[in-house]
Order: sequence, then structure tokens, then C-alpha cells
Amino acid sequence: MATGGKLVLLAALGGNLAIAASKFAAAFIAGSSSMLTEGIHSLVDSGNQILLLYGRRRSQQPPDPLHPLGYGREIYFWGFIVALLIFTTGAGMSFYEGWLHYRDPEMLTLPWVNFLVLGLAFLFEGTSLSIAFREFARTKPKDLGWWRALQESKDPTVFVVLIEDSAALAGIVIAAVFIGLTVITGDPRWDGVGSMAIGVLLALVAILLARECKALLIGETAHPAVQKSIERIATAQTGVCLVNEVLTVQLSPRQVVAMVSLDFEDKLTLEQVENIAAEIERQAMEMHPEVMRLFIRPQPRQEASRERTRLASVRELD
Repeated sequence: MATGGKLVLLAALGGNLAIAASKFAAAFIAGSSSMLTEGIHSLVDSGNQILLLYGRRRSQQPPDPLHPLGYGREIYFWGFIVALLIFTTGAGMSFYEGWLHYRDPEMLTLPWVNFLVLGLAFLFEGTSLSIAFREFARTKPKDLGWWRALQESKDPTVFVVLIEDSAALAGIVIAAVFIGLTVITGDPRWDGVGSMAIGVLLALVAILLARECKALLIGETAHPAVQKSIERIATAQTGVCLVNEVLTVQLSPRQVVAMVSLDFEDKLTLEQVENIAAEIERQAMEMHPEVMRLFIRPQPRQEASRERTRLASVRELD
């Protein structure tokens, strides 16, 4: 049975395929540019969900000699590709189609068909969005608001669908408003303006998604709570004088690599240091199953201080 991010993607894919078919049928029958644009929007969204499902499966491959830390970041790569597709295909085609209809306007026929399909699309998109929201609410930190949690989310399979479906609902409202203006005023150019407005909306969504996926793709820290928890575990160990630094990197929604720099007591034997390191690793992985690798680096505090100073000077030179 599908769960979590996979369930969100499958629900969104099924809904978008049905919606795209109905929108294209309505656009053909009623001759609406906004409806054709909405059909393109839903078709692009369907392709996006397929890419994310593929990326999700690829990211779960086990490590191999060429990729010793696994393929986790593939999901972020495909999330970035999705953002590019929304911008180029969704936004670009929507704006172009709207401009054509504005330049050579053609009055709608059977406008009630458009409103019927938009109503059904709103119902389907709302169902998909509610599933994504439930999954996001289940995993988001309780102390964070929705927008902050969305920005800090490490799972593109959820936040892409959340943003896409929210934009889809907004697009449906825009299409309904401008089709309504076309009917009320008798000016078919309003329908083209609606299509261009949807194109602008999709461009903004694409930029937002690209920004979030780029940060994860180039290497983002894990949630601060994970870093603080590892620091507490290390500090609590007898024989540890100081935790110099805890570095974490998010490899995938459920894969984290961590490195801890520790100043041990000078009197400890090598065997004692190894036992302490093993205990820190055991407790950290038990408390945070997403931590797939944890590296312990014995480092006197003076050396750690010199290294931080050196790195700071390198950053200043850059």
C-alpha cells in the first residue's frame, strides 16, 4: 500500500490526469483559451508527478562503489527539473496561448461547459490538496508555522504537490473569473488575459520551487533539532570535554550524514575513545533513524578554533 509522499504523488497524478482530459474536452467544445491553458497546466502537473515518482524510486537505491552515500539527492534533482518544466512548458505555453487568443479573439461557445468542468476540477484538486496537507501536517514540526515548515521541508514529493495544487486551485479561480468576464462583457479578449494571468502564476510557482529544490540539491543542513540532539548526546558522554562542531547534510528526505568534532580528555586510551564514538553513533542513529552515517573526529579545541579561523578567512577572500 502506498504511504507518505508516494500516496500524495499517486493521488495528485490520478486527479490531474482526469482533470486534464476534462479540461481539454471542454476547451475543444467551448473554444476557451483559459480552459486550454488549464488543460496544459494539469497535463504538465501530471508529468511532474511521474518525474517525482521516478526520482523517489531512484533515490531509494542502495549505495554502491561509485555512489558510497547512495542516490538520495536524485529526488532533489528531479524536483528541480519539475520546476524548470513548470516554467518553460506550463508558464511559457500558457502565456503564449493567451497572447494568441488576445490578439485574435474568438467568442466562447457553450460557456456553461467551462464552468461545469472548472467546478469538477476544483473538487478533484481540492481532494488532492487535502491529502497533501494531511501528510504535511503529520510530518511538520509542531513549533513551526505552515509557511516556515514548508520552507524547511526536506521532501519535495510533498511540498511540490502542495504548491502545485494550491496554484492549480488559484488557476481554476482565475480561469472562472476571466471566462465570466468574457460572458458578461461579450469581449473574448478577457479569456486571453486570463490565460496570460495563469502563465504569470505558474512562472512565480516555478521560481519558488526551483529556489527550494536548489538549496537541497547543492547541500542543505538537516533540521536544527537533529543537530542539537546529536550535540546533546555527545556532550553527555563521559570523557568528552567539548563538542567543537556538529555538521549535517541532508541527502534525501530520510537520509542524513553527520560529522562531529570532539575534544576528548587527554588521559583516555584509544580503546576508550573508540567506545565513546560507538556509543554516540548508536544513540544518534537510534533516536534519528534518518542518520545513515555519523563520523566522529577527535580534535583538540585549539585546533578546532584555528580551523574555524582559517575557514572564516577563506570565506572573506571569496
